[in-house]
Amino acid sequence: MDRSTDPFKDVIAWIEQQLDQPLTLAQVAAQAGLSPFHFSRLFSARMGRSVMAHVRGRRLVRGARRLCDEPDLQLIDLAFDCGFDSQEAFTRAFKRVFGVAPGRFRSGFAVEPIEGQYPMTAPTGTASVVRLEALVALPAFRVAGPARRFDEATKSEIPQLWAALVGSLPFPGQVMSWATYGVVSSVEAGEGCFQYLAGVGVEPGCVPPPGFTTIEIPAATYAVFRITLDGSALHPQVRQAMAAVWGELLPASGLKVAGGPDFELYDGRFDPLRAGSIIDFHVPVQA
Repeated sequence: MDRSTDPFKDVIAWIEQQLDQPLTLAQVAAQAGLSPFHFSRLFSARMGRSVMAHVRGRRLVRGARRLCDEPDLQLIDLAFDCGFDSQEAFTRAFKRVFGVAPGRFRSGFAVEPIEGQYPMTAPTGTASVVRLEALVALPAFRVAGPARRFDEATKSEIPQLWAALVGSLPFPGQVMSWATYGVVSSVEAGEGCFQYLAGVGVEPGCVPPPGFTTIEIPAATYAVFRITLDGSALHPQVRQAMAAVWGELLPASGLKVAGGPDFELYDGRFDPLRAGSIIDFHVPVQA
């Protein structure tokens, strides 16, 4: 392999072409021209997961897309096509990644947010994040969507909520807008626990779909941190940007955080696959 190029780009593309075939760590490492031990360490450091976890994740993402696109597809056939020995093993693995069984996913979920967790390309850089100079005052509004409590061990499952939200849109009472919100509330700093809701704005009196939670975002003044994506894998960029906000930019601002939820705003400028896409992260502060 030409060492003047990024070896991960070619290897990940090769893995994508081999998902129908049995694959081992040794085979993938050989494609990179490295020992399994050395390649495994490099891959985990770059991608945030092991080689075979990436292979399983990509097979499951592709399987989920087929579930949505092929209504007559039998689960047993899909399980074998994804490299599993039985439908039961496939269902267990699918539920660990998507949070629901394949049949439930087929009836109201979307693949794209989960695909962002298992990208077809290696992370190439980091998002740019800056604090906008002006504080922003917003009136109270309501957001509805799937919500769960998370901690450090489980927060990687947040994309499951986005998959459930996108698969349920639109619904009656939803504010007709490009905006979607990732709302963090009920934070227990000592325990590292918080509630995360992936939602859309809703009108007063809206009865959201079953399983959705509604939260009132009170009127507040916000510091806004603009995250500009580089077009590579979304979730690593968001993690890095949040670390920069809480660890560097907010402390350096001298602003005091107020009580109440903070939220990510995804609007018409957001496209997770396009370099230059924007997420505006709102943190309530004392005016």
